[in-house]
Amino acid sequence: MNKMTCAAVAATLLALCGSAALAAPRVVVSPYKFLPLNRAPAHAIGAPDATPYLAKGPVALSWAFATGECGSEKWREQTGAQVAAANVAAFARAGIDYVISTGGQGGVFTCATDEGMERFIARYDSPHLAGIDFDIEAGQTSEQIASLVRRAATAQKKRPHLRFSFTVATHAASDGSRRSLNALGETILAAVRAGGLRDWTFNLMVMDYGPPAADACVLRGAVCDMGRSAVQAVRNVHEKYGIPLAQIEVTPMIGVNDMPGNDFTLDDARVVGAAVKSMGLAGLHWWSLDRDQPCKVPVQGASDRCSGMEGAAGAFDAAFRAGVGGER
Repeated sequence: MNKMTCAAVAATLLALCGSAALAAPRVVVSPYKFLPLNRAPAHAIGAPDATPYLAKGPVALSWAFATGECGSEKWREQTGAQVAAANVAAFARAGIDYVISTGGQGGVFTCATDEGMERFIARYDSPHLAGIDFDIEAGQTSEQIASLVRRAATAQKKRPHLRFSFTVATHAASDGSRRSLNALGETILAAVRAGGLRDWTFNLMVMDYGPPAADACVLRGAVCDMGRSAVQAVRNVHEKYGIPLAQIEVTPMIGVNDMPGNDFTLDDARVVGAAVKSMGLAGLHWWSLDRDQPCKVPVQGASDRCSGMEGAAGAFDAAFRAGVGGER
């Protein structure tokens, strides 16, 4: 059997496997916040100006990123206990939902025991805990991924309404190949489908496609059309792997991306927001809260503190919500 045939068979098996999933939870709209950046005093989560986030008329937020072993996780130099003590009760009192995101680029989150997963979730639990997100980009074995899914499935028995999402890299091929998930993404999907977890979602990182090409994105001239590419990525994953649209989320990177010209604009934000609504997707997130402002000085490439685009602070937030049809 040649490599192309093997790949086709593998994709078919993934699509046909039972997902053990029911209807996905309600749509969640939230920017990511990299907690070490612009931190407010006393371990409070900070707004882009390093003042407390909760003082800014806040909306739902994805906290990024917890790493290490569940139950003894850290947020860079902060412990889980420090982050939780400073923020969980405060967000709950303010009525603001939050997602706990783990892993991330260059980060690894593992969970070998049910007891560790229970300590981890309990630390951040409140009526406003909107979900647990596993951002898996590298550094984990297939067994570690499978263990993470099994631990989540066990935790779900105690908290049946808690949302679990898996954030993965994707391409957005427009050449008919439906190229989307890479080998790691397929490993994660297989583990999720075999692990007994219900109501899971797959969160597609619709960003950083590399050099513009039809096997990577939807082209607009000589660059990737980032809004249409995000929609294409969703279609590819839905059609190739059989994941229901209601179990797919998207996370673009606003502004300048990895390649010159592959910029995610305000128009792209409106396109993606509208697609989330019209396609019935489970969530819309973006990287990141701190980037949703113009750069005060010129920067080379993508900055973690600004978008590299013109416009007012918060413009991407407003554009996404205009597309979705929701208010801040």
